Amino acid sequence: MFQFQHPEYLWFLLFSPGVLVLAGFYFRWRKSALSRLGQTERLILPWSPRRFWMKAVLMSLAFGLLSVAWANPQWGAKKQRSIQEAADVFIALDISQSMLCRDVSPSRLELARIFTQKLVQKLHGERIGVVFFAGNAFLGVPMSTDYTFVLQSLQSAHPDMLTEQGTAIASALELAEKSFGEETGGGKAVILITDGESHDEEAVEMARKLSDKGILVSAVGAGTNDGGPIPLGDWEGGQYKRDENGEIVRTRLEEGLLRKIADAGRGNVYNIQQGDRAVQAVANAMGSLEKRAIEVRSLDELASWYQWWLLPAILLLGLEPFISNWRKKQ
Repeated sequence: MFQFQHPEYLWFLLFSPGVLVLAGFYFRWRKSALSRLGQTERLILPWSPRRFWMKAVLMSLAFGLLSVAWANPQWGAKKQRSIQEAADVFIALDISQSMLCRDVSPSRLELARIFTQKLVQKLHGERIGVVFFAGNAFLGVPMSTDYTFVLQSLQSAHPDMLTEQGTAIASALELAEKSFGEETGGGKAVILITDGESHDEEAVEMARKLSDKGILVSAVGAGTNDGGPIPLGDWEGGQYKRDENGEIVRTRLEEGLLRKIADAGRGNVYNIQQGDRAVQAVANAMGSLEKRAIEVRSLDELASWYQWWLLPAILLLGLEPFISNWRKKQ
């Protein structure tokens, strides 16, 4: 496999023929200027066009080599297939506006991002998918072992990703259940991360439905029982969400609902404020799931070969000053 790490820098290859074009203009201008002066052999050293063009070609080649080196050619990667034992785990992350509440620092959503990033690192070896939900749910990442893509998706999670607000936990669980696919064998689980402010009575029933199909449902609560106002944005000191009477809306962690969901889903309840302890506890629970053999495709790391272009470019640039345009007088 061959690629350039920074292909945009290949545009600098245009400087290579540009050096020759500029040299051509200078050559014509000098020849014209000297012809107007008449006989100049006794005034200046004899000039060597051959050496002049040799220097121009060296500079042109050097610019070309530098451009290729800057773009960093890479090759050597090979696709490999391997078999590993894994369970299937969906992370269902609440991105409703209530997750912007700062009753936990720096905010529920930011703490959830940190939590999920640590969790993904602990779940290396498992297949992981991501569902985002607020007033409805959508599939952020299908079941995958591309952990870099999973982490990037979780880091970009924000309420603006969904226009319909709310906390549709049942929709998130239903979408996760459909997205597991038809593969048989192996354990399956959904990790629900939310403040639990749902008016959806189907959430508990949906968790029980997943449990009947062998899918474990655990819940991680984000927020506190005291709660706090909902900011209308990410910045400090901004406005807060208000109801139709102009009163500031407060959001609280609905731990009771999360416990009902986890009980119905035969899972456990955790709190995001438990930090690394909760991450490890969730990872341990996922580690106990039944594994099944999956085929994993991977690429060997690409090797950079820019030095093979950089070294000759430096040599050419170092050689150019030692070539004189002048011939010694006989």
